[in-house]
Amino acid sequence: MNPTTPPADPGGGRPRRAESPQRADPNRPRRSDATRAAILTAARERFAADGYERATIRAIAADAGIDPAMVMRYYGNKEKLFAAAAEFDLRLPDFAELSRAGLGATGLPGDGTGAAATLPGGGIGATVVRHMLRRWEGDETLFALLRAAVSHEAAAERMREIFGAQLAPAVAQVCPDPADAARRAGLVATQMLGLALTRYVLRLPPVVAMSPDELAVWLGPTLDRYLTT
Repeated sequence: MNPTTPPADPGGGRPRRAESPQRADPNRPRRSDATRAAILTAARERFAADGYERATIRAIAADAGIDPAMVMRYYGNKEKLFAAAAEFDLRLPDFAELSRAGLGATGLPGDGTGAAATLPGGGIGATVVRHMLRRWEGDETLFALLRAAVSHEAAAERMREIFGAQLAPAVAQVCPDPADAARRAGLVATQMLGLALTRYVLRLPPVVAMSPDELAVWLGPTLDRYLTT
């Protein structure tokens, strides 16, 4: 029989037509995508709860409702899984837009005369403080990354990458000398990471007790100095 000839119908009829394979719906989510999403969600929650060292692939797999071998298949090892789970967008406000809006060193819409400078809680710095507090409290990923970065180099490197890639360009928009943006961004990070460490990890009572507005009043002027003077 010619190998290219379709097989004949046993009943003596015409040769049967070869069935074409069913095409996958491109708009339908793949099972692998759902599995990856479940793993990353479980990993973020587990890293946030246990820290990098104590979190295990087995526990993450159990949280995701899958076999540990699937986690290894998609991510290779715990370090690579952590790096994937730690993708984080700081969603920083547009510093240049804040400056154009008249916030500058006062942080409050004004008439350009500096009349708002005596009002508390102003400045681009105060806006950044409030924004970062919302980000820390609204996503467990950055919190997990912070806890892990204290004791694990891979997590510390990931934190450096996130702040270096996202904060420095924002600072360059408003600092007097863009060439100095990296150093100024590093100083801003000392305040933001230090605040997060003492408020959410070490939980120092006086820092925990302060409201976002109070923290903005205290820390905002320091960030303004780093950003604009």
